[in-house]
Amino acid sequence: MTRREHSMPHTQEERRAKWLMAACISAFAMAVAAVAFWPRAYNLPASGCALDRRSLGSFVDIPGGGFTMGADPRYAEEGPPRRVFVSPFRLQVHEVTNSQFAAFVAATGYVTEAERNGGSARFVPTSNPDGPRSWWRLDPEATWRSPDGAGSGLDGRTLHPVVHVSLNDARAYAEWAGGRLPTEVEWEYAASLGLFDPEDPESGVRDRAGEARANTWTGFFPVADDGADGFSGRAPVGCFDPGLTGAYDMIGNVWEWTETAFGRGSPRYTIKGGSFLCSANYCRRYRVAARDSMELDFSSSHVGFRLVSDPRVVR
Repeated sequence: MTRREHSMPHTQEERRAKWLMAACISAFAMAVAAVAFWPRAYNLPASGCALDRRSLGSFVDIPGGGFTMGADPRYAEEGPPRRVFVSPFRLQVHEVTNSQFAAFVAATGYVTEAERNGGSARFVPTSNPDGPRSWWRLDPEATWRSPDGAGSGLDGRTLHPVVHVSLNDARAYAEWAGGRLPTEVEWEYAASLGLFDPEDPESGVRDRAGEARANTWTGFFPVADDGADGFSGRAPVGCFDPGLTGAYDMIGNVWEWTETAFGRGSPRYTIKGGSFLCSANYCRRYRVAARDSMELDFSSSHVGFRLVSDPRVVR
């Protein structure tokens, strides 16, 4: 047995414990490194949720072209900047919602990995943090049906992004829905095209007047999310104006799965976009070049997904 084989966790519980430990160490280091950045003031979204309900489930065409991937890297796993060319594709305008995922489950009887394997990782806000472990919990009752654990449900959350879904769950949904998950290159390219100010890597978070463009953590993490951007925790899809491509929530709300491994031969896959847990004093991963990772059979309360598809053939 090689050293690498010996170091790999062999059970679901060991893999989860390993993920939490890595996440906690990374979170603590980033919080310390970024503590000098205090959240700016935000204005509330001007007109509530911006997404026209008739647009639910729709796609926008992303033209082929080139862009600089990994621009303005801030963490070790980002960059180096390099020029990449991308073929055209179609992008779902919003993250997959609880109502969409419920339709998939009703049609197929699908059971998610969190339901089969004993729960999912859930963020629990705390006013008295005692290190990163104090705000993450492996909750056996946390599933897509009960996103906040025991006693929670989907009432009033049908248009929230589905969470507690693994990459394998997302792949199953995509196959049923006739789409696929984006690669990291496709995701970052589409998000880059959507930026109102390509020279400002944080222009997906706020405009120059301070109005929020994304759902992020607007208090001091992890003590309290003051909801200054209009939301505390996850928000329904499409509650902020879309980017220039017409797609909503490419930044913030929930991280989004991609089909790209985090490194050559890695069992972890890349997630993009940041989430409602990203704050100015924490990870600052609310940028298109930012990236993180998670094991393909794991899930959490701040990771969802959206679909892409190949261009329509005009005959």
